[in-house]
Amino acid sequence: MVQLNFPSYHFRLKSSENKVQIFDVIRKKFIVLQPEEWVRQHVVHQLIYDKGYAKNLINVEKQLTVNKLKKRYDVVVYNNDATIHLLVECKAPNIKIDQHTFDQIARYNMQLDAKYLMVTNGHDHYYCQMNYDEEKYEFLRQIPDFSR
Repeated sequence: MVQLNFPSYHFRLKSSENKVQIFDVIRKKFIVLQPEEWVRQHVVHQLIYDKGYAKNLINVEKQLTVNKLKKRYDVVVYNNDATIHLLVECKAPNIKIDQHTFDQIARYNMQLDAKYLMVTNGHDHYYCQMNYDEEKYEFLRQIPDFSR
């Protein structure tokens, strides 16, 4: 896999049926290592090990319904009160982050109402804080550390 714009993390990898798999600490199972999964696992590790988010508040690859279509978000982090703190959209490293990507996370967030959004392809990271009162978002330099 390619080097990403994240700190270096220790991942559990294995080969099974001629496919490399990576252990997902949230789903507690090995997942086939695809380029988008490589980015997603870096995001999860950064949230846990660098930002202090609790594993039990993180969900990965869950289904939601957007405009009567079934979609899957990449990563959601909950607050202790079960509201959504952060929604993350991951793309494979070779996928350019563009307006389509921001439109996608915006559609998902209409259902989820996250306070923060993150879009990444592993190389480029974009962070936003939602301002629902003024119906806008503000770009940030990084996602805040978890506060209890």
